[in-house]
Amino acid sequence: MSDPAITIRNVSKRYRRYAHRRQFSTLKSALLTGSLTSALNPDEVFLAVSELSLAVPKGISLGVIGRNGSGKSTLLKLIAGITKPTTGTIKVAGRVSALIELGAGFHPEISGRENVFINGVMLGLSKREITRRFDEIVEFAELEEFIDAPVKTYSSGMYMRLGFAVAVNVNPDVLLVDEVLAVGDEGFSLKCLDKFSEFKRRGKTIVLVTHGLGMVEHFCDEAIWIDGGKLKSKGDPRRVVHSYTSDVQKREEHVLSSADQKLQAAVSGPTQSEPEHSADQSVMRESPPEDMFRAAQGRWGSGPVRIDRVVLERNGKVTHIFQSGDQLAIKLSVSTERPVKDFVFGISIFNPDGICCYGTNTDIEDFLPLEMIGEGQVVFVVENLDLVEGTYKIDVAAHTRQGVQYDYHRLLYTFRVKSGIKDTGIFRPRHRWTFSPNVRFA
Repeated sequence: MSDPAITIRNVSKRYRRYAHRRQFSTLKSALLTGSLTSALNPDEVFLAVSELSLAVPKGISLGVIGRNGSGKSTLLKLIAGITKPTTGTIKVAGRVSALIELGAGFHPEISGRENVFINGVMLGLSKREITRRFDEIVEFAELEEFIDAPVKTYSSGMYMRLGFAVAVNVNPDVLLVDEVLAVGDEGFSLKCLDKFSEFKRRGKTIVLVTHGLGMVEHFCDEAIWIDGGKLKSKGDPRRVVHSYTSDVQKREEHVLSSADQKLQAAVSGPTQSEPEHSADQSVMRESPPEDMFRAAQGRWGSGPVRIDRVVLERNGKVTHIFQSGDQLAIKLSVSTERPVKDFVFGISIFNPDGICCYGTNTDIEDFLPLEMIGEGQVVFVVENLDLVEGTYKIDVAAHTRQGVQYDYHRLLYTFRVKSGIKDTGIFRPRHRWTFSPNVRFA
């Protein structure tokens, strides 16, 4: 069995965290105070990469995924030799070409032509080799008309195209690519993917840092998930991506839940932990807006019917995250201090632009109220949540049949819809395609 293309053993990379209180700390002050050995306290450093070990076999494509700030780019810089590990060792077999930061290594004041030669030399090519490959590099970058212009006049896309063209044309054994393809247009991105495929056929090793999870699943042979500088998972791309997205969903769930709780507390006044206030004060007593659909977040109403709690569920489980097509249940815990014979319950769903995706109430749907006494529950179920991917807000309301508000909650509840299909709009109707025999698809 051949040696790995990349061998990483117990690598850590420590950076100093600059705090305002130590901004003007100097060697002299450390010597005078006798604090030289303790100048860097544990809370003043952070590990961008922590005791990470990894062996990357030759000829595979490795996808590196993780949240922003998890250490992915630092790992690539360590492999490329741009920065050195604080502890541990890294060994790379063969020539390395890295496309890590947009325009890294380019001098803005000189031309693209001169930068190609400078970068080529930095990557280990001779001047003769660069000259032989120059036309191919420029053609690949699609910069024939601008190659003699100063690089500072280039757009971000032109920067990326030139950097990528140089990186892939030095014939590296190991190609390191960070999330730079995101600035390219679709046509050039496809050209880059074709180049990656060519590299794979030629047995080159590719390490790709990307947020494009679909690309990792379909292009990479293996994947790793880094979180907090540590290796969380390694192996089959689909399994690693699933583990990562499950963790992301948990974090999203927590963020959405916390934000909703803070908002609800802000608009609803005193909580149950403040017994000196009566329960009636949990409903805002100010006059409701004339047009609820144009109102900002808030809560209005004078009772006696109240909506005490709102919960979103998917198949019986409380959540804020749904897949397009999932079941959505909106459960209202309601109460009244005296019997009420005139009552209506309503639900509205809004997208981030404030457009009402759907709204209805019990009166519209011909539920004739008879009587409500004490505490109860109202459940609104959407069997198939056919919305496109995005974040949505919910209004819930209790009012009379004439529209007098008992308790109106405006944009206080959030849920997010996920979808592997990146269609546009709001509503995703159930549909199908048909084609005549002479119109063929793979």
